[in-house]
Amino acid sequence: MDTKKLRQKVLDLAIRGKLVPQDPNDEPASVLLERIREEKERLIKEGKIKRNKKEKTSDTSHYQNLPFELPEGWMWTRLGEICDYGKCNSIKPSEISDNAWILDLEDIEKDTAKLIQRTLKIDRNTTSVRHGFVNGNVLYSKLRTYLNKVLVADMDGFCTTEILPLDFKGFVVPEYARHVLMSQMFLDYTAQCGYGVKMPRLGTTEGQKALFPLPPLTEQRRIVSVVGAAFTLIDEVEADCASLEQFIKQAKSKVLDLAIRGKLVSQDPDDEPASVLLERIRAERRIPKPKPSSDISHYPFEIPEGWMWCRLGEFNIIARGGSPRPIKKFLTDSEDGVNWIKIGDTEKGGKYIYATQEKITKDGIKHSRFVNRDDFILTNSMSYGRPYILKTDGCIHDGWLLISIEKQLLDIDFVYYLLSSGFMYNQFSNAAVGSTVKNLKSETVQKIPFPLPPLAEQERIVQQIERIFQTLDTISNNL
Repeated sequence: MDTKKLRQKVLDLAIRGKLVPQDPNDEPASVLLERIREEKERLIKEGKIKRNKKEKTSDTSHYQNLPFELPEGWMWTRLGEICDYGKCNSIKPSEISDNAWILDLEDIEKDTAKLIQRTLKIDRNTTSVRHGFVNGNVLYSKLRTYLNKVLVADMDGFCTTEILPLDFKGFVVPEYARHVLMSQMFLDYTAQCGYGVKMPRLGTTEGQKALFPLPPLTEQRRIVSVVGAAFTLIDEVEADCASLEQFIKQAKSKVLDLAIRGKLVSQDPDDEPASVLLERIRAERRIPKPKPSSDISHYPFEIPEGWMWCRLGEFNIIARGGSPRPIKKFLTDSEDGVNWIKIGDTEKGGKYIYATQEKITKDGIKHSRFVNRDDFILTNSMSYGRPYILKTDGCIHDGWLLISIEKQLLDIDFVYYLLSSGFMYNQFSNAAVGSTVKNLKSETVQKIPFPLPPLAEQERIVQQIERIFQTLDTISNNL
């Protein structure tokens, strides 16, 4: 479920007057606007504010291309008419007490605009000028407005100058104003008229000119109540979805754990035991038996009859990749270049690598490690231990580890699920070395033990894993 879109749909209905029914007994927004103008005129006469010479009245005849039609009793106005948009009280850090609330943009969660943390000045190194705000102000982030960081202050404090405190002086319910500022209508407007490329901002003049759908004051309160209830429900659904996603992740991990312990499918006494198959391959390939000193003396867990413990390098080829240096010297656009396989060629949660973005010259092969289709490569540093199956030939750099499996002994999909299991990841973690960046050495990985089932059982295990995973993915995709 796309809860972000769901929230936006609720806001869209709210600001169009379609979320709650209109009450003909409500004082119309036109009367509310007149009171706002009268109050503004009073403050101008008293010298408390200055007249904005660019300001227009709320007569809709001045407006062109209104976003949508409003219900009876509502009025289109501009943001600058109902609040002093852009007028801020700037405060020096030395004038702020240690126990004052200091609000920065990173304290507000994007899209939901929930307060992530509340930090006092004593706990935050504040060296720049701040905007003072009071309880009830709408705190609007003019920087990167698409992040939708709009908050209603529940106490006095001081915010970064990228946030504008908006005072609607009781004529607009702050939470309703927040809903308008977070709506897709307003986001689209700010996207059109914001300035700056990397860090776009909404200018003061453009903010003042922004159209604002104004309902009667009593209807604003009803809208805020219904939106609040809807958002609470969406939050609960979102939490349930997150919990279910975590459950699905844990369930997949448990399935893999059962699979490599021989507890996912039943054993068949007619299957050729793994030990018999291994001995036949040893004889065919003239692979010597491991020395007694290298035998696995302490098995990690008990396995079924017909299975056996082996080491990864006992009959598989394991080797680290290599990087031609400087790499720019070997990169080529030539069609006969060799695929240069990088982490960026993978997909998140993917199983295969089909193609590469770059190629290297054939001369680069001798400085690297050539790998073949259906080989495994394992991430070797940083987020090490993540397996991928190659669906192309190419060369790998030293951030990869090659595992070329003995296909007479191992089913390729079984190996993928084995290497993806928590058990093997823990083995890799224990084998990784390095202080700042952990790496897997090929000679260490060769010694890692793993449980080997009969080949026929490997195929049954894969079929069962994929049946269960398909069901879990269906549930996940329909959240």
